[in-house]
Amino acid sequence: MAQAHPKPGLRPFLQADVPMLAAIFAASIGELTGDDYTEAQQEAWMASADTEEFGKRLASDLTLIATLDGSPVGFASLRGADHIRMLYVHPAVSRQGIATMLVDALEKLAGGRGAAALTVDASDTAQNFFAKRGYTAQQRNSVTINDEWLANTTMKKTLGSGPASGALQ
Repeated sequence: MAQAHPKPGLRPFLQADVPMLAAIFAASIGELTGDDYTEAQQEAWMASADTEEFGKRLASDLTLIATLDGSPVGFASLRGADHIRMLYVHPAVSRQGIATMLVDALEKLAGGRGAAALTVDASDTAQNFFAKRGYTAQQRNSVTINDEWLANTTMKKTLGSGPASGALQ
């Protein structure tokens, strides 16, 4: 008899989540971004979770945790009313709708906070995900993390536009 897959859940961030979210952050970068970033860039990016600042960023934003059977498997954060600051999913559950669930929730929260549009500085790896959700590229950026240059793209979506919630799985 086949077992049903557990249904993912959402919950708010707790300070005790920082070590687990740092591990998800590192695993996501290490295993999912290799086609778009060099090993040196990935290492510099992953090292940014090894600081006290990482926990402060999570706590200062509205951070949501995606769970399976109660265990964190991904997270996303909304800075202010209108900027997705972080979106990371553990590689073991990538392409299973976890990122979609997180961004759906952030879009609803942003709308509830009065935002007319939402922006994100999408990594080259995440750019296609956001484009399929109706986000359009605004500008290319280069950021320095631990002496390595990484490119990303600022993308914007007018809330109330684009694919219907849950359309991307």
